[in-house]
Order: sequence, then C-alpha cells, then structure tokens
Amino acid sequence: MEHRRNWRGHDEYFVKRQHLKLEDLRAAAEDFNERNPLLPTRDYIFQNLPPYPQPEFHVSHLKHDTDRVGLEGIKRDGGFRGPDSLQWWSLAVRPEDIASAETRLLEETYPDRTEEQAQMQQSFLGRFASSPAFLETSRLGSYRFTLPVEEVLDAYSKQFCSAAQPVMRVFKTVLYNQEVMYVVLVHSPANQKYQDYPLLRDNPNAVCVYRDGRFIWRSQAMCETHRYMLVRRNDESQMEVRDRCGRYPQFYVWDNVAIALDMEDEQVLKFEDDKLRGNLKFCRKGQAPFRGTHFENFKEAEEVVKDLWPEYQVLEKEQLAASPKTEPDCSD
Repeated sequence: MEHRRNWRGHDEYFVKRQHLKLEDLRAAAEDFNERNPLLPTRDYIFQNLPPYPQPEFHVSHLKHDTDRVGLEGIKRDGGFRGPDSLQWWSLAVRPEDIASAETRLLEETYPDRTEEQAQMQQSFLGRFASSPAFLETSRLGSYRFTLPVEEVLDAYSKQFCSAAQPVMRVFKTVLYNQEVMYVVLVHSPANQKYQDYPLLRDNPNAVCVYRDGRFIWRSQAMCETHRYMLVRRNDESQMEVRDRCGRYPQFYVWDNVAIALDMEDEQVLKFEDDKLRGNLKFCRKGQAPFRGTHFENFKEAEEVVKDLWPEYQVLEKEQLAASPKTEPDCSD
C-alpha cells in the first residue's frame, strides 16, 4: 500500500494493479500502519459488523458529478476533460438495478424456493443501499450527467481509439477515510504505457467486470452506516431486514467503482450539445462534499443552466425512486 495526497487535498491509501477485496485490503492497511505509525489509515475498515448483503449489481449507466465551474467548462468544451489526464465517471446504480440484484441474490441463495415462497418475500435490499454510491445527492457539485455505459464507451472508441474497442484494465484500489474506490482504467489499444496493469477479465471472483454493455459490480460494503442487519430464514427460504433495536449505528467503509478514461492533457470527450443538456440533472448536496466544491440551491442551479442552455426551460432534479421497505423486526 502507498500513500499520497490527491489534487482535492485528501489522503489516499492505494494499491496499484489490484482490486483488493475487503479482507485483503484490511491486511494491506494493517501492514501500512505498522510501517508508517505517524501516518496511519483510519480504523473504519477494521470494524466488526452485523450480517449485511453483498449483492451483484449489473449497471448500464455512468454518472459524472460536477460543480458550476465544471459545468461551464463542459458546456464551453462540448464535453468532458480530466484534471490529471484521466477523465472520471462512476457507476450510476438505479432503483431497477437494486431490484434485479435483490432477485439475483435470492435466486442464488435459495435456488429451490417455491413459487409461494418467492411471492411471500418482501423487498429488503433497498434498506441497505444507504451509501453515497446509491444516493441521489452529490459530494462533487450540484450537477449530474448520466449516460449509458455503451454511449460513453462508443464515444471514447470513436474519438480516441480510431473506432477500435477500448482496453479495460485493473488500475488500483483506493482507501480514503471511509470510502473504498475500485478504479477501472480504459485506454486506447495504441497506448502501450499501461501494459503492466492486468486486463479486466470476466472472472466470477472479481470485484468488477465488464460484460455486454454493463459493469458487473460485486459490492462488499453497500451501507456505510449499519442501522440494520440481514436475517436469513433458511427454513422458509426468505431474507429480511431487522432493525438493530436502539443500538448505535456502526460506521464502516463503503465501496464503489470508478471508471477512468485515459486522455492526454487538453483533450475532451465530446458529445452533442443536446445530448449533454438532455442528460443533465440537479443534485442536492450530500453529507460529505469534498473541500473546494461549491453547491447551488435548485433555484440558483436553474438560472445557471438556463444561461448556458436558454432553449431549455426545465431542469429536472435527480430523484431516485424510493425502494420498498420492510418494517423492522426486533423480536427473538
């Protein structure tokens, strides 16, 4: 594990060329702390937690959050550029992705459940989807662009790969104060400088893979704040949520996947102007914005966007549909 302070002023503890699962990341953090007692990682990753789900999400959209300065630059340039020769996106997990992940988890856990048991199962996964990776709020600014994975990769292929298929590699695992970020690198096949980074292969044990226009993310820490526990009723082939019944919630790391597109300085990943505006929404401020990021309220954001795209009258708010919830059970 290595350490650096990134361009936003935050400490990063990272391991290159690997996507470390949490058990291996804890071991790497312990080793780092022993070797660097004056610069230790935070202790969130070492918590012991009640049972919680670790589902597989099939994600077909990417999001890019930005502030007003970034938005004005995107409008001016007709697209996206990065601060360090990498242009960053995150997985955009939608309510339907959570619902399908829940179905998949139940089918894999209880392959022999009956039709009646399946109908009796109440939705539960949305209660655990509480980390910033699933929220409609933003930590990086008031403006969110959301585009299909295939559209982003197709644009990158045409503009930077001479229409060839981009190459995807395992770039690094990054541990922040309370966040674990798994970075997938995307680059042109003509670029040889990343040859020592492993290819992103469709491995059933991998944290993240790419298949058929979707990133498959096997989340290990989807909650951040653990207010609930997962209860398996194996005799009934059911899963349910149980409130921790007055105990203080436990804080833990939360994980997410970032997609880094390799670009030279001053290069721009371009999209048609209507495509940019049509996929832009307003985001409320999250609980932990990065330093130096400015947020507008909705009325201010409307005026900013109207100045940039006067032909459009309505700015939509990012509003993910609430997942069905089960009532907490404190019995037993």
